Amino acid sequence: MPVGDLRRRFHMPTLVVFFMCASAFAAVSQEGDAESAADLGMALNNPVADLISVPLQFNFDQNHNPDDSGKITTLNIQPVIPFSISANWNLISRTIVPLKWSNDFPAADFGSDFGYGDIVQSFFFSPKPLAANGWIWGAGPVFVLPLSRANDEPFYGAGEWSGGLTAVALKQQNGWTYGGLINHVANFGASHDVDINATFLQPFVAFTTPQAWTFALNTESTYDWGAKQWIVPINASFSKVVTIGSQAVSFQLGARYHADGPDSAPEGWGLRFNTTFLFPK
Repeated sequence: MPVGDLRRRFHMPTLVVFFMCASAFAAVSQEGDAESAADLGMALNNPVADLISVPLQFNFDQNHNPDDSGKITTLNIQPVIPFSISANWNLISRTIVPLKWSNDFPAADFGSDFGYGDIVQSFFFSPKPLAANGWIWGAGPVFVLPLSRANDEPFYGAGEWSGGLTAVALKQQNGWTYGGLINHVANFGASHDVDINATFLQPFVAFTTPQAWTFALNTESTYDWGAKQWIVPINASFSKVVTIGSQAVSFQLGARYHADGPDSAPEGWGLRFNTTFLFPK
């Protein structure tokens, strides 16, 4: 790939990443006492926690394509920023910006390539007081921004504007966190090249020890209603919250198994590594 093309391909995601990270750092409050590492570990298990975090999640998946030749490494940049909008409600912004490196895909002439996935932007309206039964919940809109249109290859994302609704519910007690997240997205407008009508399901369970170790299990399953096809990766991981200087950081290592999916989806085992920067209020 010519150097000029490579620079152009990195230009847009670099700006997006810079904006997201700058927004997270700008929103950090320096007031209040720092939470304990175990408390931070529990908060990380809660998608609508009142905690600013910037996860950098690396995933390696293999055996794409009917001949199982393709491999993709994905860096998901996932800033989470809560905003207090009233005495009783928070608005939590959760963003996923995927950067992808692929190998051995026919559309890329079986070479190495870099591309962008579609940005997923979710907003959860979540009540500050716990429900009487102790459940935590949030709901709101979700939008998919077609950043993958910038690629020359078609396998990094659908490249279509889409959106819908998302919701999460969970309970935390005695170190345990269990619950689930769901969203459904479909195309905007009547004219589009790819039909999008998909439901995402993420049931999860985790246990955090007093020493701030967390052991977690979840699935990140998607059902395509048009193709009538599931994609079902199952993730198992462990993580630890530590403090480096004055900065709280969580390190996570995990394995993922692709239990179901079409021929174009990954198969077998994959890996996940996650570094999350935490900014407690």
